[in-house]
Amino acid sequence: MPADNDEKTRLLGRMMRRCALRECCRSDIRRKLAALPPADADDIVDTLCREGYLDDARYARAFARDKSALQGWGSRRIQLALQQKQIDAADIAAALSSIDAPAAETRMEQVLSAKWKSLAREEDPARKQAKFFRYGLGRGYGYDEIKRMYDYLRRD
Repeated sequence: MPADNDEKTRLLGRMMRRCALRECCRSDIRRKLAALPPADADDIVDTLCREGYLDDARYARAFARDKSALQGWGSRRIQLALQQKQIDAADIAAALSSIDAPAAETRMEQVLSAKWKSLAREEDPARKQAKFFRYGLGRGYGYDEIKRMYDYLRRD
């Protein structure tokens, strides 16, 4: 049963406020509107896009920048998270290329160095290496990046 116009207007206003407070993507809004019939939800999403409240490319850039800088995520983890949010592959690629590479490298070094220090009590070198690599891969860093940091930290 389609929602009446008053209900759609009320939900549109709520979603506009939500998008004004924080960056959202289409899949976030569709999830919030799951109780509505698909045609009504699509109308609201289309209106939000037309009015400039929703922009998946803008969302992807903000998401990638924040996750890289603030939480120390690697590009692979960011890519997978954006794919789960049904962001277009071109927007994901643009977002990943917009990440400040030197800052991301520094953040990766901080994150992996902290993990290395937390493994100081691990006596078995093979277990220590496995835990270090598993942690780095879970954070979304590439194997080569982790290996380079592992070799550097092991020498010190």
